[in-house]
Amino acid sequence: MDCTYLPYQQTGYFSKLITDYLQQNEALQPFYEHEVSLDGIRTAIQQRQAFSQNRQVLADVLKQQYAGIEIDPAVEKNIQSLLQSNTFTITTAHQPVIFTGPLYFVYKILHVIKIAESLHKQLPEYHFVPVFFMGSEDADLDELGTINVDGKQYKWNTTQTGAVGRMKVDKAFIALLNELSNQISVEKFGKEIIALFRQCYKLNTTIQQATLELVNALFGEYGLIVLIPDNRQLKNLFAPVIEKELTEQFSHAAVAATIDALSQQYKAQAGGREINMFYLIDDKRERIEKEGDAFVVQAINKTFTKEELLQELQTAAERFSPNVILRGALQETILPNIAFVGGGGELAYWMELKQVFKAIHLPYPMLILRNSFLFINEKQATRTQELGFAVTDLFQSAQTLINELVKRNAGKQLTLTDEIACLQKLYSEKLTNIIDIINITLHAHVLNLGRQAQKGLIELEKKMLRAEKKKYEAQQRQINKLKAQLFPDNSLQERVENLSLFYARYGNEFIKIAYQYSLALEQEFAIVQL
Repeated sequence: MDCTYLPYQQTGYFSKLITDYLQQNEALQPFYEHEVSLDGIRTAIQQRQAFSQNRQVLADVLKQQYAGIEIDPAVEKNIQSLLQSNTFTITTAHQPVIFTGPLYFVYKILHVIKIAESLHKQLPEYHFVPVFFMGSEDADLDELGTINVDGKQYKWNTTQTGAVGRMKVDKAFIALLNELSNQISVEKFGKEIIALFRQCYKLNTTIQQATLELVNALFGEYGLIVLIPDNRQLKNLFAPVIEKELTEQFSHAAVAATIDALSQQYKAQAGGREINMFYLIDDKRERIEKEGDAFVVQAINKTFTKEELLQELQTAAERFSPNVILRGALQETILPNIAFVGGGGELAYWMELKQVFKAIHLPYPMLILRNSFLFINEKQATRTQELGFAVTDLFQSAQTLINELVKRNAGKQLTLTDEIACLQKLYSEKLTNIIDIINITLHAHVLNLGRQAQKGLIELEKKMLRAEKKKYEAQQRQINKLKAQLFPDNSLQERVENLSLFYARYGNEFIKIAYQYSLALEQEFAIVQL
Protein backbone atom coordinates (compact mmCIF):
# COMPACT_ATOMS: atom_id res chain seq x y z
CA MET A 1 0.00 0.00 0.00
CA ASP A 2 0.99 3.59 -0.58
CA CYS A 3 -0.57 6.87 0.55
CA THR A 4 -0.12 10.35 -0.90
CA TYR A 5 -1.54 13.47 0.75
CA LEU A 6 -2.76 16.43 -1.28
CA PRO A 7 -3.79 19.91 -0.06
CA TYR A 8 -7.58 20.26 -0.32
CA GLN A 9 -7.33 23.40 -2.44
CA GLN A 10 -5.43 21.42 -5.10
CA THR A 11 -8.26 18.93 -5.60
CA GLY A 12 -10.70 21.41 -7.10
CA TYR A 13 -13.61 19.79 -5.22
CA PHE A 14 -13.95 22.12 -2.23
CA SER A 15 -15.59 25.53 -1.94
CA LYS A 16 -13.75 28.79 -1.51
CA LEU A 17 -15.16 29.07 2.00
CA ILE A 18 -13.56 25.76 2.98
CA THR A 19 -10.18 26.39 1.35
CA ASP A 20 -10.10 29.86 2.92
CA TYR A 21 -10.93 28.30 6.29
CA LEU A 22 -8.08 25.81 5.97
CA GLN A 23 -5.71 28.66 5.14
CA GLN A 24 -7.05 30.72 8.08
CA ASN A 25 -8.18 33.55 5.84
CA GLU A 26 -8.75 36.68 7.89
CA ALA A 27 -12.19 37.27 6.36
CA LEU A 28 -13.55 34.08 7.96
CA GLN A 29 -12.11 34.46 11.43
CA PRO A 30 -15.18 36.26 12.89
CA PHE A 31 -17.33 33.21 12.07
CA TYR A 32 -15.57 30.57 14.18
CA GLU A 33 -14.02 30.36 17.62
CA HIS A 34 -10.91 28.15 17.61
CA GLU A 35 -8.09 27.61 15.15
CA VAL A 36 -7.39 23.94 14.38
CA SER A 37 -4.36 23.36 16.56
CA LEU A 38 -3.39 21.96 19.94
CA ASP A 39 -3.64 25.47 21.40
CA GLY A 40 -7.14 25.70 19.95
CA ILE A 41 -8.02 22.43 21.70
CA ARG A 42 -6.75 23.79 25.02
CA THR A 43 -8.89 26.91 24.63
CA ALA A 44 -11.95 24.83 23.75
CA ILE A 45 -11.39 22.73 26.89
CA GLN A 46 -11.20 25.84 29.07
CA GLN A 47 -14.47 27.17 27.68
CA ARG A 48 -16.19 23.80 28.08
CA GLN A 49 -15.00 23.50 31.69
CA ALA A 50 -16.82 26.75 32.51
CA PHE A 51 -20.13 25.32 31.22
CA SER A 52 -22.44 23.41 33.54
CA GLN A 53 -22.84 19.89 32.14
CA ASN A 54 -25.24 17.14 33.21
CA ARG A 55 -22.98 14.17 32.62
CA GLN A 56 -25.08 11.74 34.65
CA VAL A 57 -28.09 11.98 32.32
CA LEU A 58 -25.84 11.44 29.29
CA ALA A 59 -24.21 8.35 30.79
CA ASP A 60 -27.55 6.91 31.93
CA VAL A 61 -29.14 7.36 28.50
CA LEU A 62 -26.16 5.76 26.78
CA LYS A 63 -26.38 2.74 29.06
CA GLN A 64 -30.09 2.44 28.20
CA GLN A 65 -29.40 2.71 24.47
CA TYR A 66 -26.69 0.04 24.56
CA ALA A 67 -28.75 -2.36 26.71
CA GLY A 68 -28.96 -5.76 25.05
CA ILE A 69 -26.12 -5.00 22.63
CA GLU A 70 -22.75 -6.70 22.90
CA ILE A 71 -20.27 -3.89 23.37
CA ASP A 72 -16.49 -3.72 23.40
CA PRO A 73 -14.82 -2.97 26.77
CA ALA A 74 -13.45 0.21 25.16
CA VAL A 75 -17.01 1.49 24.63
CA GLU A 76 -18.05 0.60 28.17
CA LYS A 77 -14.98 2.37 29.55
CA ASN A 78 -15.67 5.50 27.50
CA ILE A 79 -19.32 5.68 28.62
CA GLN A 80 -18.21 5.45 32.24
CA SER A 81 -15.48 8.06 31.69
CA LEU A 82 -18.08 10.63 30.59
CA LEU A 83 -18.95 11.04 34.28
CA GLN A 84 -15.50 12.50 34.90
CA SER A 85 -14.97 16.25 34.61
CA ASN A 86 -11.70 15.80 32.71
CA THR A 87 -13.39 13.83 29.88
CA PHE A 88 -14.36 15.59 26.66
CA THR A 89 -15.86 14.39 23.41
CA ILE A 90 -14.77 14.70 19.79
CA THR A 91 -17.95 14.48 17.76
CA THR A 92 -19.16 13.89 14.24
CA ALA A 93 -22.78 13.67 13.18
CA HIS A 94 -24.80 12.15 10.39
CA GLN A 95 -28.27 10.90 9.60
CA PRO A 96 -28.94 7.14 9.73
CA VAL A 97 -28.39 6.55 6.02
CA ILE A 98 -29.16 2.94 5.12
CA PHE A 99 -26.09 0.65 5.01
CA THR A 100 -23.94 3.70 6.10
CA GLY A 101 -24.62 5.66 2.90
CA PRO A 102 -21.68 7.36 1.12
CA LEU A 103 -18.14 6.40 2.10
CA TYR A 104 -17.51 9.67 3.91
CA PHE A 105 -19.87 8.39 6.64
CA VAL A 106 -17.07 5.97 7.52
CA TYR A 107 -14.25 8.47 7.07
CA LYS A 108 -15.73 11.08 9.43
CA ILE A 109 -16.18 8.44 12.15
CA LEU A 110 -12.59 7.26 11.77
CA HIS A 111 -11.46 10.87 11.94
CA VAL A 112 -12.98 11.51 15.39
CA ILE A 113 -11.45 8.24 16.58
CA LYS A 114 -8.02 9.31 15.32
CA ILE A 115 -8.28 12.79 16.86
CA ALA A 116 -9.29 11.37 20.24
CA GLU A 117 -6.36 8.95 20.20
CA SER A 118 -3.92 11.66 19.14
CA LEU A 119 -5.08 14.04 21.88
CA HIS A 120 -4.76 11.28 24.50
CA LYS A 121 -1.04 11.20 23.76
CA GLN A 122 -0.53 14.96 23.59
CA LEU A 123 -2.75 15.93 26.55
CA PRO A 124 -2.60 12.93 28.93
CA GLU A 125 -4.21 14.87 31.77
CA TYR A 126 -7.53 14.65 29.89
CA HIS A 127 -9.59 11.81 28.45
CA PHE A 128 -11.10 12.13 24.96
CA VAL A 129 -14.06 10.12 23.70
CA PRO A 130 -15.03 9.78 20.01
CA VAL A 131 -18.78 10.18 19.46
CA PHE A 132 -21.12 9.60 16.54
CA PHE A 133 -24.19 11.82 17.04
CA MET A 134 -27.03 10.33 15.00
CA GLY A 135 -29.37 12.74 13.20
CA SER A 136 -32.16 10.19 13.33
CA GLU A 137 -34.96 12.77 13.26
CA ASP A 138 -34.25 13.79 9.67
CA ALA A 139 -37.25 13.08 7.43
CA ASP A 140 -35.55 13.21 4.02
CA LEU A 141 -36.06 9.60 2.96
CA ASP A 142 -34.98 10.31 -0.64
CA GLU A 143 -31.49 11.05 0.66
CA LEU A 144 -31.32 8.66 3.60
CA GLY A 145 -32.93 5.71 1.82
CA THR A 146 -30.66 5.61 -1.25
CA ILE A 147 -27.16 4.23 -1.81
CA ASN A 148 -24.92 3.66 -4.84
CA VAL A 149 -22.78 0.56 -5.31
CA ASP A 150 -20.42 0.39 -8.29
CA GLY A 151 -22.76 2.35 -10.57
CA LYS A 152 -26.00 0.71 -9.39
CA GLN A 153 -28.46 2.66 -7.28
CA TYR A 154 -30.50 1.05 -4.49
CA LYS A 155 -33.55 2.85 -3.16
CA TRP A 156 -35.77 1.87 -0.24
CA ASN A 157 -39.34 2.19 -1.49
CA THR A 158 -41.35 2.29 1.71
CA THR A 159 -44.69 3.94 2.48
CA GLN A 160 -43.51 5.05 5.92
CA THR A 161 -43.24 8.77 6.69
CA GLY A 162 -41.76 11.07 9.31
CA ALA A 163 -38.38 10.78 11.03
CA VAL A 164 -36.34 8.16 9.18
CA GLY A 165 -34.74 6.94 12.40
CA ARG A 166 -38.15 5.96 13.73
CA MET A 167 -39.06 4.04 10.59
CA LYS A 168 -38.89 0.27 10.79
CA VAL A 169 -37.23 -2.31 8.61
CA ASP A 170 -40.06 -3.65 6.46
CA LYS A 171 -40.43 -6.23 3.71
CA ALA A 172 -39.40 -3.66 1.10
CA PHE A 173 -36.15 -3.10 3.02
CA ILE A 174 -35.46 -6.84 3.23
CA ALA A 175 -36.09 -7.12 -0.52
CA LEU A 176 -33.58 -4.30 -1.07
CA LEU A 177 -31.03 -6.09 1.08
CA ASN A 178 -31.56 -9.29 -0.92
CA GLU A 179 -30.98 -7.36 -4.13
CA LEU A 180 -27.76 -5.87 -2.73
CA SER A 181 -26.66 -9.36 -1.67
CA ASN A 182 -26.99 -10.60 -5.25
CA GLN A 183 -24.48 -7.98 -6.39
CA ILE A 184 -21.78 -8.17 -3.74
CA SER A 185 -21.95 -11.71 -2.30
CA VAL A 186 -19.77 -12.94 -5.17
CA GLU A 187 -16.86 -10.90 -3.77
CA LYS A 188 -14.40 -12.44 -1.29
CA PHE A 189 -15.92 -10.80 1.80
CA GLY A 190 -19.35 -10.12 0.32
CA LYS A 191 -21.20 -12.69 2.42
CA GLU A 192 -19.54 -11.29 5.55
CA ILE A 193 -20.84 -7.73 5.12
CA ILE A 194 -24.28 -8.96 4.03
CA ALA A 195 -24.45 -11.14 7.16
CA LEU A 196 -23.66 -8.08 9.26
CA PHE A 197 -26.38 -6.07 7.52
CA ARG A 198 -28.89 -8.87 8.14
CA GLN A 199 -27.87 -9.06 11.78
CA CYS A 200 -28.52 -5.33 12.29
CA TYR A 201 -31.42 -4.67 9.91
CA LYS A 202 -33.90 -7.19 11.26
CA LEU A 203 -37.59 -6.99 10.37
CA ASN A 204 -39.45 -4.40 12.51
CA THR A 205 -36.24 -2.96 13.97
CA THR A 206 -36.13 0.84 13.83
CA ILE A 207 -33.57 2.36 11.46
CA GLN A 208 -31.94 4.26 14.31
CA GLN A 209 -31.53 1.07 16.34
CA ALA A 210 -30.18 -0.81 13.31
CA THR A 211 -27.73 2.01 12.61
CA LEU A 212 -26.58 2.02 16.23
CA GLU A 213 -25.90 -1.71 16.07
CA LEU A 214 -24.16 -1.49 12.68
CA VAL A 215 -21.89 1.42 13.63
CA ASN A 216 -21.11 -0.27 16.93
CA ALA A 217 -20.20 -3.51 15.15
CA LEU A 218 -17.87 -1.69 12.74
CA PHE A 219 -16.21 0.77 15.15
CA GLY A 220 -16.86 -0.42 18.70
CA GLU A 221 -13.34 -1.82 19.02
CA TYR A 222 -12.05 1.75 18.72
CA GLY A 223 -14.19 2.92 21.65
CA LEU A 224 -16.62 4.90 19.50
CA ILE A 225 -19.86 5.88 21.25
CA VAL A 226 -23.06 6.21 19.23
CA LEU A 227 -25.68 8.61 20.61
CA ILE A 228 -29.31 8.79 19.50
CA PRO A 229 -30.65 12.20 20.66
CA ASP A 230 -34.30 11.26 19.99
CA ASN A 231 -34.85 10.78 23.71
CA ARG A 232 -36.98 12.53 26.36
CA GLN A 233 -34.22 12.76 28.98
CA LEU A 234 -31.78 14.30 26.51
CA LYS A 235 -34.36 16.71 25.12
CA ASN A 236 -35.18 17.79 28.69
CA LEU A 237 -31.59 19.06 28.95
CA PHE A 238 -32.29 21.16 25.86
CA ALA A 239 -35.75 22.33 26.98
CA PRO A 240 -34.64 25.86 28.04
CA VAL A 241 -33.31 26.50 24.54
CA ILE A 242 -36.48 25.09 22.95
CA GLU A 243 -38.57 27.40 25.16
CA LYS A 244 -36.43 30.40 24.20
CA GLU A 245 -36.88 29.53 20.52
CA LEU A 246 -40.66 29.14 20.82
CA THR A 247 -41.19 32.32 22.81
CA GLU A 248 -38.54 34.60 21.29
CA GLN A 249 -37.67 33.05 17.91
CA PHE A 250 -34.10 34.04 18.77
CA SER A 251 -32.17 31.81 16.34
CA HIS A 252 -33.60 33.31 13.15
CA ALA A 253 -32.41 36.81 14.02
CA ALA A 254 -28.99 35.54 15.11
CA VAL A 255 -28.48 33.56 11.91
CA ALA A 256 -29.86 36.28 9.60
CA ALA A 257 -27.27 38.80 10.80
CA THR A 258 -24.45 36.28 10.33
CA ILE A 259 -25.64 35.27 6.86
CA ASP A 260 -25.68 38.92 5.78
CA ALA A 261 -22.06 39.29 6.84
CA LEU A 262 -20.94 35.92 5.50
CA SER A 263 -22.67 36.44 2.15
CA GLN A 264 -20.43 39.40 1.37
CA GLN A 265 -17.80 36.92 0.16
CA TYR A 266 -19.28 33.41 0.42
CA LYS A 267 -22.38 31.42 -0.42
CA ALA A 268 -24.73 31.02 2.55
CA GLN A 269 -25.55 27.41 3.38
CA ALA A 270 -28.72 27.41 5.51
CA GLY A 271 -31.17 30.26 6.06
CA GLY A 272 -33.48 28.72 8.64
CA ARG A 273 -37.04 29.81 9.46
CA GLU A 274 -38.80 32.06 11.95
CA ILE A 275 -39.13 29.06 14.29
CA ASN A 276 -36.38 26.49 13.75
CA MET A 277 -38.21 23.68 15.48
CA PHE A 278 -40.33 20.75 14.29
CA TYR A 279 -43.10 18.90 16.09
CA LEU A 280 -42.26 15.20 16.17
CA ILE A 281 -44.92 12.64 16.96
CA ASP A 282 -45.38 9.04 15.79
CA ASP A 283 -44.71 9.04 12.03
CA LYS A 284 -44.88 12.82 11.61
CA ARG A 285 -42.22 15.52 11.77
CA GLU A 286 -43.78 18.84 10.83
CA ARG A 287 -42.94 22.53 11.11
CA ILE A 288 -44.13 24.60 14.05
CA GLU A 289 -45.33 28.00 12.84
CA LYS A 290 -46.64 31.04 14.67
CA GLU A 291 -49.89 32.67 13.57
CA GLY A 292 -50.72 35.64 15.74
CA ASP A 293 -50.58 34.43 19.33
CA ALA A 294 -51.15 30.80 18.35
CA PHE A 295 -48.66 28.08 17.41
CA VAL A 296 -49.77 25.90 14.52
CA VAL A 297 -48.61 22.55 13.12
CA GLN A 298 -50.62 22.74 9.92
CA ALA A 299 -49.71 19.33 8.47
CA ILE A 300 -51.40 17.52 11.37
CA ASN A 301 -54.03 20.17 12.07
CA LYS A 302 -52.86 21.01 15.60
CA THR A 303 -53.03 24.42 17.24
CA PHE A 304 -51.52 25.41 20.60
CA THR A 305 -51.66 28.47 22.76
CA LYS A 306 -48.31 29.57 24.13
CA GLU A 307 -49.18 28.06 27.51
CA GLU A 308 -50.30 24.76 25.97
CA LEU A 309 -47.13 24.44 23.89
CA LEU A 310 -44.88 25.12 26.88
CA GLN A 311 -46.83 22.57 28.89
CA GLU A 312 -46.28 20.08 26.06
CA LEU A 313 -42.56 20.86 26.23
CA GLN A 314 -42.55 20.23 29.98
CA THR A 315 -44.27 16.85 29.73
CA ALA A 316 -43.09 15.57 26.32
CA ALA A 317 -39.83 17.29 25.31
CA GLU A 318 -39.09 14.45 22.89
CA ARG A 319 -41.81 15.85 20.61
CA PHE A 320 -39.67 18.88 19.77
CA SER A 321 -37.09 18.38 17.06
CA PRO A 322 -34.60 21.10 16.00
CA ASN A 323 -33.82 21.74 12.37
CA VAL A 324 -30.30 22.34 11.03
CA ILE A 325 -30.04 25.76 12.72
CA LEU A 326 -30.50 24.38 16.24
CA ARG A 327 -29.35 20.77 15.80
CA GLY A 328 -25.77 21.71 16.65
CA ALA A 329 -26.92 23.48 19.80
CA LEU A 330 -28.75 20.31 20.89
CA GLN A 331 -25.59 18.29 20.30
CA GLU A 332 -23.38 20.68 22.24
CA THR A 333 -25.86 20.94 25.12
CA ILE A 334 -25.92 17.17 25.60
CA LEU A 335 -22.23 16.39 25.09
CA PRO A 336 -19.10 17.75 26.82
CA ASN A 337 -17.81 18.45 23.36
CA ILE A 338 -14.78 20.44 22.27
CA ALA A 339 -14.47 19.66 18.53
CA PHE A 340 -16.89 18.90 15.72
CA VAL A 341 -15.75 17.04 12.60
CA GLY A 342 -17.83 17.61 9.48
CA GLY A 343 -17.79 17.89 5.72
CA GLY A 344 -17.51 21.10 3.74
CA GLY A 345 -21.26 21.72 3.68
CA GLU A 346 -21.58 21.05 7.40
CA LEU A 347 -18.80 23.45 8.34
CA ALA A 348 -20.34 26.08 6.07
CA TYR A 349 -23.61 26.10 7.99
CA TRP A 350 -21.83 25.81 11.36
CA MET A 351 -20.10 29.09 10.53
CA GLU A 352 -23.55 30.68 10.45
CA LEU A 353 -24.28 29.57 14.02
CA LYS A 354 -21.75 31.32 16.23
CA GLN A 355 -24.22 34.02 17.32
CA VAL A 356 -26.86 31.36 18.05
CA PHE A 357 -24.45 29.77 20.53
CA LYS A 358 -23.61 33.15 22.00
CA ALA A 359 -27.32 33.90 22.57
CA ILE A 360 -27.72 30.79 24.74
CA HIS A 361 -24.28 31.02 26.41
CA LEU A 362 -23.17 27.70 24.95
CA PRO A 363 -19.50 26.92 24.17
CA TYR A 364 -18.83 26.88 20.43
CA PRO A 365 -16.65 23.90 19.40
CA MET A 366 -13.58 23.74 17.21
CA LEU A 367 -14.58 23.02 13.59
CA ILE A 368 -12.49 20.40 11.78
CA LEU A 369 -12.93 19.43 8.14
CA ARG A 370 -13.38 15.67 7.99
CA ASN A 371 -10.75 13.49 6.35
CA SER A 372 -11.23 12.67 2.67
CA PHE A 373 -9.92 9.67 0.74
CA LEU A 374 -9.56 8.42 -2.78
CA PHE A 375 -8.94 4.67 -2.90
CA ILE A 376 -7.29 3.39 -6.04
CA ASN A 377 -6.62 -0.29 -6.71
CA GLU A 378 -3.42 -1.77 -8.13
CA LYS A 379 -4.77 -2.09 -11.67
CA GLN A 380 -5.92 1.54 -11.70
CA ALA A 381 -2.59 2.72 -10.27
CA THR A 382 -0.68 0.78 -12.93
CA ARG A 383 -2.83 2.21 -15.71
CA THR A 384 -2.29 5.73 -14.35
CA GLN A 385 1.47 5.21 -14.36
CA GLU A 386 1.43 3.74 -17.88
CA LEU A 387 -0.37 6.84 -19.09
CA GLY A 388 2.41 8.94 -17.61
CA PHE A 389 0.48 10.51 -14.74
CA ALA A 390 0.83 10.66 -10.98
CA VAL A 391 -2.24 9.75 -8.92
CA THR A 392 -2.54 13.40 -7.87
CA ASP A 393 -3.02 14.34 -11.54
CA LEU A 394 -6.30 12.41 -11.63
CA PHE A 395 -8.16 15.26 -9.92
CA GLN A 396 -7.90 17.20 -13.18
CA SER A 397 -10.69 16.85 -15.74
CA ALA A 398 -10.52 14.04 -18.31
CA GLN A 399 -10.18 16.62 -21.08
CA THR A 400 -7.23 18.30 -19.36
CA LEU A 401 -5.51 14.94 -18.90
CA ILE A 402 -6.07 13.97 -22.53
CA ASN A 403 -4.71 17.29 -23.78
CA GLU A 404 -1.66 16.95 -21.57
CA LEU A 405 -0.99 13.40 -22.73
CA VAL A 406 -1.26 14.34 -26.41
CA LYS A 407 1.00 17.36 -26.06
CA ARG A 408 3.55 15.34 -24.10
CA ASN A 409 3.68 12.42 -26.52
CA ALA A 410 3.19 14.09 -29.88
CA GLY A 411 6.84 15.15 -30.32
CA LYS A 412 5.76 18.15 -32.36
CA GLN A 413 4.50 21.67 -31.76
CA LEU A 414 0.80 21.68 -30.84
CA THR A 415 0.55 25.08 -29.19
CA LEU A 416 0.77 28.54 -30.74
CA THR A 417 1.40 30.45 -27.51
CA ASP A 418 4.50 32.25 -28.82
CA GLU A 419 2.87 32.97 -32.17
CA ILE A 420 -0.22 34.41 -30.49
CA ALA A 421 1.98 36.61 -28.29
CA CYS A 422 3.90 37.85 -31.34
CA LEU A 423 0.66 38.56 -33.17
CA GLN A 424 -0.70 40.49 -30.20
CA LYS A 425 2.49 42.58 -30.09
CA LEU A 426 2.34 43.18 -33.85
CA TYR A 427 -1.16 44.65 -33.73
CA SER A 428 -1.12 46.35 -30.31
CA GLU A 429 2.27 47.99 -30.73
CA LYS A 430 3.78 48.08 -34.23
CA LEU A 431 0.64 48.44 -36.39
CA THR A 432 -1.10 50.86 -34.02
CA ASN A 433 2.00 53.07 -33.99
CA ILE A 434 2.01 53.12 -37.80
CA ILE A 435 -1.73 53.79 -38.12
CA ASP A 436 -1.79 56.47 -35.42
CA ILE A 437 0.53 58.62 -37.52
CA ILE A 438 -1.73 58.26 -40.54
CA ASN A 439 -5.20 58.41 -38.91
CA ILE A 440 -5.69 57.90 -35.16
CA THR A 441 -9.38 57.18 -35.63
CA LEU A 442 -8.36 53.80 -37.13
CA HIS A 443 -6.64 52.77 -33.86
CA ALA A 444 -9.64 50.83 -32.51
CA HIS A 445 -10.14 49.14 -35.90
CA VAL A 446 -6.55 47.83 -35.85
CA LEU A 447 -7.00 46.43 -32.32
CA ASN A 448 -10.20 44.70 -33.41
CA LEU A 449 -8.37 43.15 -36.40
CA GLY A 450 -5.74 41.93 -33.95
CA ARG A 451 -8.36 40.28 -31.75
CA GLN A 452 -9.87 38.54 -34.76
CA ALA A 453 -6.43 37.31 -35.88
CA GLN A 454 -5.71 35.99 -32.38
CA LYS A 455 -9.06 34.23 -32.31
CA GLY A 456 -8.17 32.57 -35.62
CA LEU A 457 -4.87 31.28 -34.22
CA ILE A 458 -6.61 29.98 -31.08
CA GLU A 459 -9.10 28.06 -33.24
CA LEU A 460 -6.22 26.74 -35.37
CA GLU A 461 -4.46 25.53 -32.22
CA LYS A 462 -7.61 23.63 -31.17
CA LYS A 463 -7.83 22.00 -34.60
CA MET A 464 -4.18 20.98 -34.45
CA LEU A 465 -4.80 19.36 -31.05
CA ARG A 466 -7.99 17.61 -32.25
CA ALA A 467 -6.17 16.22 -35.27
CA GLU A 468 -3.38 14.84 -33.09
CA LYS A 469 -5.84 13.42 -30.53
CA LYS A 470 -7.19 11.00 -33.11
CA LYS A 471 -3.89 9.14 -32.87
CA TYR A 472 -4.47 8.55 -29.14
CA GLU A 473 -8.02 7.19 -29.06
CA ALA A 474 -7.04 4.15 -26.96
CA GLN A 475 -5.42 6.33 -24.31
CA GLN A 476 -8.45 8.63 -24.31
CA ARG A 477 -10.71 5.67 -23.58
CA GLN A 478 -8.41 4.58 -20.75
CA ILE A 479 -8.41 8.05 -19.19
CA ASN A 480 -12.20 8.34 -19.45
CA LYS A 481 -12.61 4.90 -17.87
CA LEU A 482 -10.27 5.78 -15.01
CA LYS A 483 -12.12 9.01 -14.33
CA ALA A 484 -15.50 7.27 -14.41
CA GLN A 485 -14.32 4.61 -11.95
CA LEU A 486 -12.58 6.93 -9.50
CA PHE A 487 -14.78 10.02 -9.82
CA PRO A 488 -18.30 8.63 -10.46
CA ASP A 489 -20.72 11.24 -11.84
CA ASN A 490 -17.76 13.68 -11.89
CA SER A 491 -17.88 13.71 -8.10
CA LEU A 492 -15.55 12.47 -5.41
CA GLN A 493 -15.62 8.71 -4.85
CA GLU A 494 -16.48 9.23 -1.18
CA ARG A 495 -19.61 11.23 -2.01
CA VAL A 496 -21.10 8.50 -4.22
CA GLU A 497 -19.87 4.99 -3.42
CA ASN A 498 -21.06 2.91 -0.47
CA LEU A 499 -18.90 0.93 1.97
CA SER A 500 -20.43 -2.43 0.99
CA LEU A 501 -18.45 -2.92 -2.25
CA PHE A 502 -15.10 -2.03 -0.64
CA TYR A 503 -15.81 -4.21 2.37
CA ALA A 504 -16.91 -7.04 0.07
CA ARG A 505 -13.56 -6.89 -1.74
CA TYR A 506 -11.15 -6.14 1.12
CA GLY A 507 -13.03 -7.11 4.29
CA ASN A 508 -12.62 -5.26 7.58
CA GLU A 509 -9.05 -4.57 6.45
CA PHE A 510 -10.47 -1.72 4.36
CA ILE A 511 -11.61 0.08 7.52
CA LYS A 512 -8.27 -0.58 9.19
CA ILE A 513 -6.44 0.89 6.18
CA ALA A 514 -8.60 4.03 6.24
CA TYR A 515 -7.98 4.28 9.98
CA GLN A 516 -4.23 3.86 9.47
CA TYR A 517 -4.02 6.75 7.02
CA SER A 518 -6.52 9.01 8.78
CA LEU A 519 -4.96 12.26 9.95
CA ALA A 520 -5.84 14.03 13.21
CA LEU A 521 -5.59 17.84 13.28
CA GLU A 522 -3.53 17.90 10.07
CA GLN A 523 -5.86 18.54 7.16
CA GLU A 524 -5.07 17.01 3.75
CA PHE A 525 -6.75 14.77 1.19
CA ALA A 526 -5.46 11.17 1.25
CA ILE A 527 -4.97 9.08 -1.91
CA VAL A 528 -4.46 5.44 -0.98
CA GLN A 529 -3.34 2.69 -3.35
CA LEU A 530 -4.80 -0.64 -2.26
